[in-house]
Amino acid sequence: MEIKLKKLWVSFIVVSAITASALGEFGGPLVKGFYKESCPLAEEIVKHNVEVAVLKDPRMAASLLRLQFHDCFVLGCDASVLLDTHGDILSEKQATPNVNSLRGFEVIDYIKYLLEEACPLTVSCSDIIAMAARDSVFLRGGPWWEVYLGRRDSLKASFSGANQFIPAPNTSLEGLIINFKQQGLNIQDLVALSGAHTIGKARCLSFKQRIVQPNMLQTFYVDEFKRHSTFRRILRSQCKDSSRDNELSPLDLQTPAYFDNHYYINLLKGRGLLISDNVLVSEDHEGEIFKKVWEYAVDQELFFVDFVESMLKMGNINVLTGIEGEIRENCRFVNV
Repeated sequence: MEIKLKKLWVSFIVVSAITASALGEFGGPLVKGFYKESCPLAEEIVKHNVEVAVLKDPRMAASLLRLQFHDCFVLGCDASVLLDTHGDILSEKQATPNVNSLRGFEVIDYIKYLLEEACPLTVSCSDIIAMAARDSVFLRGGPWWEVYLGRRDSLKASFSGANQFIPAPNTSLEGLIINFKQQGLNIQDLVALSGAHTIGKARCLSFKQRIVQPNMLQTFYVDEFKRHSTFRRILRSQCKDSSRDNELSPLDLQTPAYFDNHYYINLLKGRGLLISDNVLVSEDHEGEIFKKVWEYAVDQELFFVDFVESMLKMGNINVLTGIEGEIRENCRFVNV
């Protein structure tokens, strides 16, 4: 326990050292301490309730982190992903990448309820998502960073955008690069943010193709010890047939409960769970991405620093501020 606490403290110090410059570069119209006067306990309320939710369900940390990805990649970081189908709005929750997959809505609902009790119509749902993602990473042993705040909530959702812009688990490397570029994110952001797969689980349906994938050239070394076939045999035993499509497997088999750099170590061994994970090493013909994967595999603190910078950058995609959008009273519906 003492070793774990020391690790957390080192991560905090390292990331804090780059926070000032990173926030200055990626904060944009968002600011530090946005709720300092209007709702001084906002971040504490979010943090406490994320902690309670993760203690009840450890997988919730990954779910809340994923929620920000799926929000920001569609329209921008505006909480459009939280809207239910109502009136003219067709919910993004029903889109293929999200349906029966995206989780954490009830946690956000409860946090919003408490914030409305404390500070009515003050804290946006989009800021709650951003804070919850940060707290989830830290609770699992990852870095802490200061979230720039001041986002406002959208008045619409985009069902078609969710189907178009959220990468599928079998996306090619070229497809991932194009997808991230559409969001203003570069190759380093792609590799760093993919590290979010160091926590969480995926359904058999998401990696079925990985089990039967004919291409065995998944790593940088000759598989003389049959690690590929052994790994796929483990996966095949979990996902024997279509009746088990909803069975879950950890995205990181080595340290599934901790936010660390084992995701990249797994990639170098050909043990990434999703096809879209493995393409980072199997389809990188230029070697730039492979080099970054290797750097993160041997240097966890470098991964933490780059992950934080990329999260800050992603958290600033097409944000609504000032008089744009609104502060929703209920995250599931636009205000009447």
